[in-house]
Amino acid sequence: MAKFIADLHIHSKYSRATSPKMNLEDLDSFADDKGILVMATGDFTHPLWIKEIKTKLEPAEPGLYKLKREFKKPTLKGTFADTRFILSVEIASIYSKGGKCRRIHNLVFSPNIETAEKINAQLSKIGNLKSDGRPILGLDSEKLAEIVFKTSPDAVIIPAHAWTPWFSIFGSMSGFDSIEECFGQYAKNIFAIETGLSSDPAMNWQVSKLDNIALISNSDSHSLEKIGREANIFDTELSYGGIMGAIKSGAPSQRSNINPPAGGQMSKFVATVEFFPEEGRYHYDGHSACGVVFSPEETKKHNSICPKCKKSLIIGVMNRVQKLANRKPKIKTRNNLSRYLNYVPFHNLVGLSKIIAEAFGVGENTKKVKVEYEKLIKQFGNELKILMDTTRNELKNIADTRVIEGIKRVRERNLTIKPGYDGQYGQIKIFNEEDKKFLKYGQSCILR
Repeated sequence: MAKFIADLHIHSKYSRATSPKMNLEDLDSFADDKGILVMATGDFTHPLWIKEIKTKLEPAEPGLYKLKREFKKPTLKGTFADTRFILSVEIASIYSKGGKCRRIHNLVFSPNIETAEKINAQLSKIGNLKSDGRPILGLDSEKLAEIVFKTSPDAVIIPAHAWTPWFSIFGSMSGFDSIEECFGQYAKNIFAIETGLSSDPAMNWQVSKLDNIALISNSDSHSLEKIGREANIFDTELSYGGIMGAIKSGAPSQRSNINPPAGGQMSKFVATVEFFPEEGRYHYDGHSACGVVFSPEETKKHNSICPKCKKSLIIGVMNRVQKLANRKPKIKTRNNLSRYLNYVPFHNLVGLSKIIAEAFGVGENTKKVKVEYEKLIKQFGNELKILMDTTRNELKNIADTRVIEGIKRVRERNLTIKPGYDGQYGQIKIFNEEDKKFLKYGQSCILR
């Protein structure tokens, strides 16, 4: 048993709109700087990517792989990472079902390269796997499940970013109202969903039909900087089977008590790392072309019509969750330290570079931010450790006081957030205008 963090959804350099630095060498070292031990490969259906996987990775623990020594790059600390890779791909399915066009994205995990290649052979008969690392196929999700599960009972399908309006199982524009509608006879094989950036677990807990479903969170990253922005914390055997078993243990119906009797084993799914869901691109309803953004209540008042152009609003994640919800939230706060019966706790975070940038009043990609970021990583080990576990006393002799205050405010949820909508990211402000008067001159008198 070991505690570790896993990011189980990313894309390689062979996916559209993805950084060329999303290669195995950089993923290996950058994951260590972030605090990620297990990283998804993403895109195993792409012929060139699976070729690189076979060339550059070698078996590690059962079902996991590691980068061969000759391909390794040093981390910011000057050491070499022990990153493990798990075989994954996101499949985009576009098809008609129930008189409606469906656009569903599903994550597929393979227990080994041989199984991945067998899945690829089947899918290559249906569509062009060379066109994109995330292939777009005219393939019903139920048929995809048939192919995957008949290839290997150990393969796994998890619906990706389950609430995103345009491309997800529960999406308002092209999704379903239940897992059963989407996967038919294979619904019993679906034991988890990915909550996506615009929702967090507390929102999902309102939907009782998800009580048998675990909630995972991943970055869906197209660049190195974004990996780990959402992730999963496990305390389990480091293996493919250990990870999948830990995910299953996170379903509320599997967690009889979050505080087990003396000597009892707590769930192997420890927690998730989350965006603040308001920051996600589809949290609220709206119409970006007109600059109109509404809460679900405001949308109802306007009959889901944009008051400027008179076209239909894009219904966001909060609204969609409320539509399928059949009970009120069981908590009044999402504080990651709170423990609630049967639920996996979670941490809402803001990236360290963003905290530093706002503390210094500069852009995230500036040299000043990079210098401070690298200094902290070299001292404390990795970003997620700094954001979640490092104490103020530990930080005070190393970090700028303004950065320490920023980390404190994120932990306390002392933020101002304008929700995202219709493809526009939400805006998080850690410091207000009054604070910035002091920040400009590097004064620490804002610290309380």
